[in-house]
Amino acid sequence: MSLPAITRFAPSPTGALHLGNVRTALFSYLWARNSGGRFILRIEDTDGERSQARFRDDLMAQLRWLGLEWDEGPDIGGPATPYCQAERGAYYQELFIRLETQGLAYPCYCTPAELELSRKLQRMAGKPPRYAGTCRHLSAVERGQHEARGLRPSLRFAVPPEVIEFVDIVHGPQRYDAGDIGDFIIRREDGTSAFFFCNAVDDAVMGITHVLRGDDHLTNTPRQLMILDALGLRRPGYGHVGLLVGTDGAPLSKRHGSTSVHDFRERGFLSIAILNQLFRLGHASDIDGWLPKSDMPKHFRPEHLGRAPARFEDAQLMHWQKESLQHLSVPQFTDWLGQGMGDHDSTIVDLLRPNILLPTDLAPWLTVLRGTLPLFGPNEQQIINKAGSKFFQAAVGALVESNGDLKILIKILKELTGAKGPDLFMPLRVALTAQTHGPELASLLKLMPLNIALTRLKLHAQNI
Repeated sequence: MSLPAITRFAPSPTGALHLGNVRTALFSYLWARNSGGRFILRIEDTDGERSQARFRDDLMAQLRWLGLEWDEGPDIGGPATPYCQAERGAYYQELFIRLETQGLAYPCYCTPAELELSRKLQRMAGKPPRYAGTCRHLSAVERGQHEARGLRPSLRFAVPPEVIEFVDIVHGPQRYDAGDIGDFIIRREDGTSAFFFCNAVDDAVMGITHVLRGDDHLTNTPRQLMILDALGLRRPGYGHVGLLVGTDGAPLSKRHGSTSVHDFRERGFLSIAILNQLFRLGHASDIDGWLPKSDMPKHFRPEHLGRAPARFEDAQLMHWQKESLQHLSVPQFTDWLGQGMGDHDSTIVDLLRPNILLPTDLAPWLTVLRGTLPLFGPNEQQIINKAGSKFFQAAVGALVESNGDLKILIKILKELTGAKGPDLFMPLRVALTAQTHGPELASLLKLMPLNIALTRLKLHAQNI
């Protein structure tokens, strides 16, 4: 039996929570639950300009709505507090001093313009751009001269001449030559920590055993492992999953506003529908059917995570939405409809339920029962024209005689017109509902006021 996994989700509060990040959170949550471990929420808010409390509060609210509850986090605390990186600055500074004292990091006074020129020259020479080590061997006097000019240094990690090796949970054995990486910044000029640094350090000191993230972070891993090794901190296991992409093939991100969790929630998608789809994107499940969240952990396998990009498609989400709605009780379904249901009889809701995927789907069918029908499309109009006015003249009389009972109406109309099969049913359906599909016409007709049904049939008896 595998050891309990301590996993984490570490979003930055710089925008709305999108589905690409949620999938990472879901996989990390399921691994912790599957192994009897712990799931930690950490807020990476070191970007002071873009991080906002409203984004932090919203992402926490959306995670709770999805049911991805954490065992440690900024709101409930835990043994590794604080769980917001902006509050861990003093600890990072201690580590910077330790690295610099040991000669494992050094101040860099290169300006952005100088760095860009260096990169340009390297590209012209056919070399991959990386820091040239300009400030690595500055003397104390030279450093003093730079600071006398008012230059504020960043702090660079002194990359050792070694080979970095690790086994990625998804991609397998990885090997990088540190010489190809170049000395990288771990503290910015303004004193804040770079992502490579605080992300790796916090994973280690919080006891994270396994890190799952998108494979766009795979090349970050050698840098982070060098930092951890230099500080004598334990390496977690890393797994880099193929990215979640949209229909345009681009990775889902905060720039894809329509893929934010908040947006899907506002439109009426069920959280379990979203989880069922994400569970199968980049993860080869051993079960094809719908799963409640409580059953997902036992069907999650880290070894089944995929390298290839996974495409998010609205049609798939609609499928899982339909499946999820079928598992709601009548009170749950009514609560989900919310304001869209109004004061309508539960019989109407029961009838229309199979044709409702989102709360907005209710209103058009209520219009069918009570309101003014929309204009027919070309296909519907062709069905009406083919039936002809004599058919609808007979239908008016048959409807009055049947008093809204479709079975009787059909029998009378068949005797009067000789029509049968689709030529009998379809013109009636279109005339009464403006649709070629939907709930059973017999049930609709029972709930439709007789005067409304007569008005609709008379319209076609007169106007064709």
